[in-house]
Amino acid sequence: MNADAVLNVYIDLNLLLVAGIGVWLALRWVLSKSKLGLEFIRQQKVLTWMVAGLLLAPLLADWLSGSLITGAPNLSDMLVAQYLNGNVGMSAQDFQGWLSAREGFERDMLLGQSGLAQVIWAGLALGAVVSVLFTLRAALALRGIVKRSYLLRKIGQVELRVSDTTRVAFSTRGLRKRYVVLPAAMLEAGEDLQMVVAHELQHFRHGDVEVEFLFEALRPLLFWNPAFFLWRQEIRAMREYACDQALVRRHGFDARAYCECLIRACERAMAAQRGVQLSTPTVGLVDLRAKRRGATLRRRIEAATVARNSREARMGWMMLSLSLVSLTFATALLIQRPADWSHDRIMLSTIVNLERMKARNATAESMTMPEGFVFSTY
Repeated sequence: MNADAVLNVYIDLNLLLVAGIGVWLALRWVLSKSKLGLEFIRQQKVLTWMVAGLLLAPLLADWLSGSLITGAPNLSDMLVAQYLNGNVGMSAQDFQGWLSAREGFERDMLLGQSGLAQVIWAGLALGAVVSVLFTLRAALALRGIVKRSYLLRKIGQVELRVSDTTRVAFSTRGLRKRYVVLPAAMLEAGEDLQMVVAHELQHFRHGDVEVEFLFEALRPLLFWNPAFFLWRQEIRAMREYACDQALVRRHGFDARAYCECLIRACERAMAAQRGVQLSTPTVGLVDLRAKRRGATLRRRIEAATVARNSREARMGWMMLSLSLVSLTFATALLIQRPADWSHDRIMLSTIVNLERMKARNATAESMTMPEGFVFSTY
């Protein structure tokens, strides 16, 4: 993949993230008006499929449009067709300039000769370096917490460890091992301890820790895009709702005791800010990085106490996921640059040349001298 293709995929990814978050927020609003709005386990699966589609679609679309699919429809050709049908009230020169703005921007960025391109590249490089340093600092701090903790017991490949430096239980992982780190004060609360361990193990079953690592790895590339942080905020909130819901729906699990455990954990975290706000990549029982913490806690309690809906809707959720993924890939194909000159583009170029000739002739006529001499414009 050459530099031009890499830049094209990068721009497509950012455009898809912006469009996708709008679709997701609209979908979540629609679901909130029905009983399905509290089915967070299903919503998390839909969200996971959608995010996976957004990340893979630009690469797949670039590969398909360049090798397998020839003459595929794209948004640019559709707009040209609408213009030729008289549905766009704009001069041909202005329309072509607007249509080729992205191509010109990409060419300018690849050449890197203009001041604007140099400023953008410098900003991207600086932001990426700062993000990487921030991640390394957080990783070293996290490694120190895990290293200073002591082993309580092992559950399969997961180590339960106890720490004196954290007030909130959290889960994380290394290359091979997985860790659940518990505050030392929690050892005195036996019932809370069991529920917290069950909560963190459920995060491992859902793959939430790996998703957190993925978003942390993408931050140096997408730090400037607000849609990226909106997606991360949605992922973090949805994983807690889904985890709580999955736990309380276990047979014999005490939902009331679990909700009381959440409230006590939030109170302890708020009372001891030092050492609480862990940096990523971690998945904590209480995420104090979230905004509107009171509303988030209330929402988690609602998720834990909602009644289970019928399983007959499982096929509907699956179809919704497939529809969103298909829409994502279709959008990625539509925003690809046209590979060849189509008949409509040739006609548009002809109209642009005619407009330019007309403008030159008008200029020449306006410069005609009284004696009949004309100043040549060439």
